[in-house]
Amino acid sequence: MFFPSLRPRRLRAKSYIRDLVRETRLTAADVILPLFIVSGEGVEEPISSLPGVHHHSVDKALEFIRPLAKLGLRGIILFGLPDQKDHEGSEAWNPEGPVQRACTAFKKEFPHLVIMTDVCLCQYTDHGHCGELCDGEVLNDPSLNRLALTALSHAVAGADVVAPSDMMDGRVGAIREALERANYPDVSILSYAVKYASAFYGPFREAADSAPGKGDRKGYQMDPANRREALREARLDIHEGADMLMVKPALSYLDIIADLRREFDYPLAAYHVSGEYSMVKAAAERGWVDEKQIMLEVLTSIKRAGADFIITYAAGDLCRWLQDD
Repeated sequence: MFFPSLRPRRLRAKSYIRDLVRETRLTAADVILPLFIVSGEGVEEPISSLPGVHHHSVDKALEFIRPLAKLGLRGIILFGLPDQKDHEGSEAWNPEGPVQRACTAFKKEFPHLVIMTDVCLCQYTDHGHCGELCDGEVLNDPSLNRLALTALSHAVAGADVVAPSDMMDGRVGAIREALERANYPDVSILSYAVKYASAFYGPFREAADSAPGKGDRKGYQMDPANRREALREARLDIHEGADMLMVKPALSYLDIIADLRREFDYPLAAYHVSGEYSMVKAAAERGWVDEKQIMLEVLTSIKRAGADFIITYAAGDLCRWLQDD
């Protein structure tokens, strides 16, 4: 009786052989941790829809990151919650705003930690949209200067990377021009090049207090049904001066991550977003799934699809799990 001479199980039979031939590996250097920064001191408030995630004042954020940096965490991305909002979102570029103060503090204490900042207006406007709003319409071109001012304020404060997430056309070019003109040519732009109008952002909108007051963001974020459009968006941002690209969300868009990986020889990020994270946490709290194993499988799938690094609320957990192993 014929038996195949090739036996794939030979490479699966023992754990140390599986480790040897593993194709995709997760390390602490593969993840970026989002932080939500608020004003004041001594603030550490849990976010109910994001288990394990908090609003931090700058001092508490530094305290939170210290042990993770020792475990190998390489980067953070900062989101700010202002004390007040207005129609223009002017607190976004306030040099004394939460993100700006956090950039300076983190760069002083952790000079080799990658400090990224989210560049958007939704947390800062009283209407919750990502650009200038007039008669219910988000205006593209008038929003670009405000986004550029915001990115520049982050660069001045010490950010290594600015990451525009607003999805206004031309915003990468406007930010690159502003950085060059102000003599910050070495600040990188990580473009949310491919950001879908996703239902997976729900917990984030509580965390960042950024839900639109009226309407939605389907007029500027991408249609989840579109695949080829992602390549056009990425090409435009590269042409305008983006140094890195991002796909958001990640888990439901692994095909898009793989498409960009094949098409572009640029560093590629994926954002494992709040809803994708919170679903695992909620199921684990009910005892339905093994949180560690599910989260590791999810993050591995994102990296396997082609992401060079992953923005995830599970970054701290991953650092601790890898240390335990």
